[in-house]
Amino acid sequence: MKKFSLFLLGSAIMMSCNETPSASPEKDAKIEESHEEVDFLWSTEKFGDIQILRYQIEGWDKLSLNQKKLAYYLTQAGLAGRDITWDQFYRHNLEIRSALENIVKNYNGDKESELWKAFMVYTKRVWFSNGIHHHYSNVKMKPGFELASFETLLSDTKTSLSEDAKQVIFNDKDSKKVSKDSNSDLVLSSAVNFYDPDINEAEAIAFYKKQIDTTDKRPISYGLNSKLVRNAAGEIEEQVWKIDGLYGSAIKEIVKWLELAQGVAENQAQGDALGILIEYYKTGDLKKWDEYNVAWVGVTDGDIDYINSFIEVYDDPLGYKATYETVVQVKDLDASEKMSVISENIQFFEDNSSIMDEHKKAEVVGVSYSMINVVGEAGATTPSTPIGVNLPNANWIRTEHGSKSVSLANIEHAYDQAKGGGFLEEFAYTKEELERAKKHAKNSSKMHTALHEVVGHASGKLNEGIGTPKETLKNYASTLEEGRADLVALYFIVDPKLMELGLVESEEVGKAEYDSYIRNGMMLQLRRLDVGDDIEEDHMRNRQLVASWAYEKGKAENVIEKKVVEGKTYFVVNDYAKLRVLFGELLREIQRIKSEGDYEAGKNLVETYGVKVDPQIHQEVLDRSKKFEVAPYLGFIQPQLEPVMENGEITDVKVVYPKDFQKQMLMYSEKYSFLK
Repeated sequence: MKKFSLFLLGSAIMMSCNETPSASPEKDAKIEESHEEVDFLWSTEKFGDIQILRYQIEGWDKLSLNQKKLAYYLTQAGLAGRDITWDQFYRHNLEIRSALENIVKNYNGDKESELWKAFMVYTKRVWFSNGIHHHYSNVKMKPGFELASFETLLSDTKTSLSEDAKQVIFNDKDSKKVSKDSNSDLVLSSAVNFYDPDINEAEAIAFYKKQIDTTDKRPISYGLNSKLVRNAAGEIEEQVWKIDGLYGSAIKEIVKWLELAQGVAENQAQGDALGILIEYYKTGDLKKWDEYNVAWVGVTDGDIDYINSFIEVYDDPLGYKATYETVVQVKDLDASEKMSVISENIQFFEDNSSIMDEHKKAEVVGVSYSMINVVGEAGATTPSTPIGVNLPNANWIRTEHGSKSVSLANIEHAYDQAKGGGFLEEFAYTKEELERAKKHAKNSSKMHTALHEVVGHASGKLNEGIGTPKETLKNYASTLEEGRADLVALYFIVDPKLMELGLVESEEVGKAEYDSYIRNGMMLQLRRLDVGDDIEEDHMRNRQLVASWAYEKGKAENVIEKKVVEGKTYFVVNDYAKLRVLFGELLREIQRIKSEGDYEAGKNLVETYGVKVDPQIHQEVLDRSKKFEVAPYLGFIQPQLEPVMENGEITDVKVVYPKDFQKQMLMYSEKYSFLK
């Protein structure tokens, strides 16, 4: 599966899917459009728990005019659907955003007051999260001001907002965008707008159970592009997202730009795939979606590629419905050639995996891997962006036709340019561990990302007759899949084969990754939680599951040792070889769970090791992190592509790098609001 997976090294901390590292204080930029790194402003501002960065589009000037047009049209298509993501995340989001933005544009009061500063922090956090729920924790964000003060701002700026939407900002209703708590009704306890508010989990599951053909070896992605609603007769039905259905006004605009993109496609195969995507948007036919994915995964020629549509199901507590997201990208040819050796040797990794032989694929087909530079993103991929992607998600397409994996090189580079320091020195136990990380962590992080995406998500197979993971493993499917892909990467990153292939210089690279993974999974990622919170997000659950399981299972042989020195806790790897064995054992078990659809075993793993947090360790991490004043989450202002026109024709497309997050958010709402 994809995952728009992210694995990043920030301050020598390995981060995972949809995560960002820490940033350094901003530097001055001499000019707005500077392409010189010495002048480029990588970090612009910090608010709440967020740091805002920028990235550069390397290689843009080397593209032909048609390639620039193609990237421009695809970027505009992505932005045209921006409001879909906002509405999917919560039914009141668009209304609340409109009110907040009207206040921002029309307030003439004291902008140095504590109220205004608190209001702007809240508004920016809402922009960053595409709604009022935190982009990562899924918890509804609390404004730093009272309802009465907000009502004053509404009145002073003549801003209207429904009573329900106004109250929900401050009350406890719809407190989580996505709930993964198996002890509650997953649908009723989730605020995400994929189901009418009165539809419960049992009703939703029953609706799809009637549709699913368990004997179909090429099943469609049931429910991927629709909302479940209760009609006037009290019956449940789907409202499909298509050009003449739900979100039709935005989809019409998406299609307009995709048709322009098709007209400047780099080759016939790329143009044909775009044509099928257009038909999918017009019809909402999920068989057409599969046809598109088969065509898209086969398009490996050309320098421009893209991801566009309803892709990931992380935000649906039942794992059926996908969030709108887009990425437009240009291939980094030199870097892609260097890393292609992984996909070329994909069968070695499958054959030598620790999973059971009956769960291995006899032939892993069609896995392509590229290093790319992002041109633009929209929907759920921004402002918080992935650094690794593996698609498509349908298991049967991956098995029969293969998949595409990419690493977002310029995003990783921007993180590296903006990262802050100090965390490694604070949380590494020995000088040897510290020096190893400084020397190898950048390469180890990239190798983990590549192995996770290219090998991890492509490996393994389901047993005959077993349903898809969203049917069998339900709310634990995504956590277990990300854990499985992580474990593939961890198992092979110390394998001598990587040295043989020239991908790493020594086993020290793998050791650096083991140190980082345990350090992050056991401690550092906890700085993203409030005290008392359980872990809800799939990737955080996966990392704690893997790290804490290995710690517990290796206690008898002291594989990972917990040390406390002068009140500071460290988790230290004592035996890297045995830790690899443990990772292999857990990989074998999680693959068995997925292959056999063993829900109870999967639930037990996640709930035992991935959810609960040691409160003392948590508080310690927060206390030790305070002095660094580094935001736990990073995201981006997007570059803007501006066409140069002569006599009504595009003669060039220029890149502008905006520096003001607020201005970009307001501009987006003014220019790309197609849902009313």
